[in-house]
Amino acid sequence: MKKVLMLGLVLVGVSGCSFAPSYTRPDLPTASQYHEKMTEEDGHWVPFKATKVSQTWWKAFHDPVLDDLERSGLVANQNLLAALARLDQGRSLAREQWANLWPTTGASATHQLTKISEHTMIFPVQNYPAFQTNQVQLDLNYELDLWGALRNAAHAADAQARASADDLATLALSTEAEIALDYESLRALDTELFETERLVRSWADNRTLTAVLVAGAEAAVPDQAQADLNWQMARQQLNELRLQRQQMEHALALLVGSNPEGFHIAPVRDELPHPLHPVPGMPSVLLERRPDVVSAEEKVKAANANIGVAKAAWFPVFNLTGYTGYGNTGYGPLLVAPNRLWSFGPTLSLPLFNVGQIAAANDLARAQWEESVANYRNTVLGAWREVEDQLAALRELEAEADAARGASAAAQQALEQARLRFEGGLTNRFEVLQAERAAALTLTGATQLRLRALASSIVLVKALGGGWSDSPDSAKSPASVGAHS
Repeated sequence: MKKVLMLGLVLVGVSGCSFAPSYTRPDLPTASQYHEKMTEEDGHWVPFKATKVSQTWWKAFHDPVLDDLERSGLVANQNLLAALARLDQGRSLAREQWANLWPTTGASATHQLTKISEHTMIFPVQNYPAFQTNQVQLDLNYELDLWGALRNAAHAADAQARASADDLATLALSTEAEIALDYESLRALDTELFETERLVRSWADNRTLTAVLVAGAEAAVPDQAQADLNWQMARQQLNELRLQRQQMEHALALLVGSNPEGFHIAPVRDELPHPLHPVPGMPSVLLERRPDVVSAEEKVKAANANIGVAKAAWFPVFNLTGYTGYGNTGYGPLLVAPNRLWSFGPTLSLPLFNVGQIAAANDLARAQWEESVANYRNTVLGAWREVEDQLAALRELEAEADAARGASAAAQQALEQARLRFEGGLTNRFEVLQAERAAALTLTGATQLRLRALASSIVLVKALGGGWSDSPDSAKSPASVGAHS
């Protein structure tokens, strides 16, 4: 018995080996800084720190309706709830893998009645009575992790669970950005609807005046047809915008987990907010900020650990098994010393021939690691590209939006002048109507460009991993407004 115990202690003592390669972060193309620069007057990004508080970058817009939508989306979005369930699954699997490192014990009890046939070929016995078998025992099984297979499997499960947490953070950030994009698009549609209603009224007045001129032979019949056409096309555009607004409301309802039938956001004609102006830092900071990049690296770690699991399959598996209890085949007392039984000792299993199955599993683990490395590098490169794209888009779109706002202001001034001339009897009603339509069209165009610039800044927030702060002093502070855990 002592020899068996000593052997077990020796085997446990050497169970510290691991065939998993030492992990190093995959090499990446480097860049000293982003090519696109923003002005020093813009807001600053707070250094990322993992906390249990969700980011609230959308509060920079100071819109309570958007705040409510974002809060609802984070607690009721069904995709987020599904991702949260996947995270719970991953953590449960990790706990299960770590539990394999510990011995397992169990208890069993049997009671059987047995009757031997009188016509047994061996030792035939006539009138042999039935007998009973009783047994109670405790069982022990412990796999010695000599080659690190169980520990590497647990480390891989841990990495996958962390990747699931980062995937949840990625989806949460995407959901926040999508809610903000759809909400601001809805606000832009409200402005377009108001201006298109003005267009419809203007073309209706134009149609009425044209009918009067045609009746007085001061205009030709084709002019009446053209006036009708313009009015009908404006009405068509108005109905299309109303449809788009309803569909945008339905999209928002889905994002916040509400029934579209009873979901409604009151129209508002306020001007769209200014785009956010984040200042990106070094690419290395981006790697720490974006949860999808962190998730991709965790998957590389999991694949790295799985290589160790695959390599360990070449080596023997040691188990310590045993049991202790009581048993008898009679009707007397069971739990007495003469009925004591026990067994304890190591077992070894070693694969000898499996038609290349273990070699194939090792090749598979290596190929999966190479795939995860390529996915990680692609995720990083894609992150850098998204930031560069949105920085360029934000700069150019804001320049376009400024020009469009100038054109809209000029059109509004021209409208005021046309009204003054009409009131002074220096022009006719047609000039005023034409100026009204020009003002409405230029304002609609300016709103669309403002929306595109705003959308670009929201996508840039997402590309940089969130964490927006509009305080210039925040760049000097290590505290964060929050981050996805």
